Amino acid sequence: MQTVLVQVFGLLLAAVIFVWFFKRIGLPPILAYLAVGVLAGSHGIGWMTYSHEIEFVAELGIVFLLFSLGLEFSIPRLLAMRHIVFGLGALQVVISSMLFMLVLSLLDYSWLNSFTIATLMALSSTAVVVKLLKESGELNQRRGQLAIGVLLFQDIVVVPLLIIIPLLAQSGSEQIGTALAFALSKGAFVCLLLWAIGRWVLPKVFNEVALVRTDELFLLTTLLVALFAASLTYLFGLSMALGAFLAGMMLGESQYRHQLEADIRPFRDILMGLFFVTVGMQLDILYVISTGYWIIAALLGLLLLKVGVLSFAAQLIGERKQDALAAGIMLWQMGEFGFVLIALANQHLLLSSEQTSFLIALGVLSMALTPYLIEKIPVILKRLGLLAISSGPHPPPISSPLYSNHVVICGFSRVGQTIARFLKPEAIEYVAIESNPILLQEAKAAGEPVIFGHVKNKDILKSAGVERARLVIITFADFERVQVVVDAIKQIAPDVKILVRMRDDSQLDTLKEAGVTEVVPETLEASLMLVSHVLSMSGVPMTRIVRRVSKERRNRYQFLHGFFVGEQFDNEESNTERLEYLHVIALPEYAFAVNHKIGELNLQQRRVSVKALRRHDKEIEQPSEQTILLAGDILVLQGKPRRVERVEHYLLDGMD
Repeated sequence: MQTVLVQVFGLLLAAVIFVWFFKRIGLPPILAYLAVGVLAGSHGIGWMTYSHEIEFVAELGIVFLLFSLGLEFSIPRLLAMRHIVFGLGALQVVISSMLFMLVLSLLDYSWLNSFTIATLMALSSTAVVVKLLKESGELNQRRGQLAIGVLLFQDIVVVPLLIIIPLLAQSGSEQIGTALAFALSKGAFVCLLLWAIGRWVLPKVFNEVALVRTDELFLLTTLLVALFAASLTYLFGLSMALGAFLAGMMLGESQYRHQLEADIRPFRDILMGLFFVTVGMQLDILYVISTGYWIIAALLGLLLLKVGVLSFAAQLIGERKQDALAAGIMLWQMGEFGFVLIALANQHLLLSSEQTSFLIALGVLSMALTPYLIEKIPVILKRLGLLAISSGPHPPPISSPLYSNHVVICGFSRVGQTIARFLKPEAIEYVAIESNPILLQEAKAAGEPVIFGHVKNKDILKSAGVERARLVIITFADFERVQVVVDAIKQIAPDVKILVRMRDDSQLDTLKEAGVTEVVPETLEASLMLVSHVLSMSGVPMTRIVRRVSKERRNRYQFLHGFFVGEQFDNEESNTERLEYLHVIALPEYAFAVNHKIGELNLQQRRVSVKALRRHDKEIEQPSEQTILLAGDILVLQGKPRRVERVEHYLLDGMD
């Protein structure tokens, strides 16, 4: 147990240091995880041993990645992309495999050996490409859609390959047709089963869970659904990632999509990091050095052939040249399922140990180079003169509306809806975030732009476009929640204006220091409205009333901050302790403060101020610090209850 803890601690420490260092020098975290794997594996320092348990946990990262990818799709959207998935995807896999087989045959490989190597080299890495596309924001661009469509077909192709490779190693290879037909039947059944569950069961489950309004329960349900779908397809002999993708796709059109994505993200990112660590652990640096020239030549051939094939196939079905080339660059590497096929082929003696080592090195290095090449796609297209090329219309990106220069309303209860009603006639675009599922359903049925989620979650705030908003309004008055939300907003959009509703002004200064632009205290605003009506009905001109009210707002409601609590103070709730109030004290002849200047008493350091002084029926507002206090003076003090109480004792007997 102690050894395991040491290994895990070492892995986490190395991951933190490497990711930090790679980000500082401008390299993607994927390379950092691969480097940690190389360092930790048996070919490096060797403090971690590669095991099936670690491999299984790492594979969960791909499961969650495909689940979040499925949330970006739906059945109608997938059908709209069928010519990409089943057209372009099929062309890419078939043509690439045939060309690789031809090249390997010319190098005197047997047809069985050539078929095995060619098919696994034709596959690309869903884990690397999807993660990079999500981070770069290109998932919804046309080139990103082409890449995703091909990857989906490749993930489907893995299933028959897992059946064919063992059968090829046996003499009874005539059973391939029967086995494939059986596998396809199982696949169709499990897809239909997941579709039925996603259509009729999952919406009701999430409706009930959302009604409870407990973050932990929603998160647990999300994990349960993803793992259940993955386990179901695994039990039927299919890929776990395929099941997770189908489950995500079933929920892609639900109102909970953004919250599901936000909940699954931390688990996905951490486990994906572990997956890339396990990939790096399989790389033998000494073998790479000894066969460096051959590996470089193979990498170059892999790049040219796969980019050329995909670029040609994409243009063949009518895609733009720059999108076709960009998609080819994205998918040039070997994939994670290639490692599974390598292990399977090695187990059935279809590959020699030297070929296995070479293919593992080729796969890891191609994955490692992919982030750099994807980052350089704009530079490559520019040098080829393809950036300015445009052609006919293409299907719109499959994404949520891209809000810009809009208002984000956090909470769509009565206050949020009232704000929305005033924004709509002014043609000011807005989007609201609400976690009450019933309210959400009613608002969406009325055509309101509302998304489901918890506003403290940064991914939900990003879905609402907070970083591009002109204003964020927080409509609930819970100070603790407001602090968390303001902190999350400032991390995403430090310059956005934030308007907060509070019940009173007790936390006004704290919220201002936290970065809130304006705080609207309900109690004080209600007082201003009442005063406005009183003055108006008393005959005071409206211009003067507006001027007085505006002055109070500019001065942060200073005229309204203090109040007399009377006999009710002792019975007030604990929240009153945070409010400032007014207290009157009369100075007898024996009082310590008599014959002292106000400034000498250092009341400001005690955070209590003298608001007024009454002497011989004459009232002095805001007396100066040079004013000498006399016996019989009546002071009006302002401050928080306990501070005022201590100052009263101090003024009377000189003791705190």
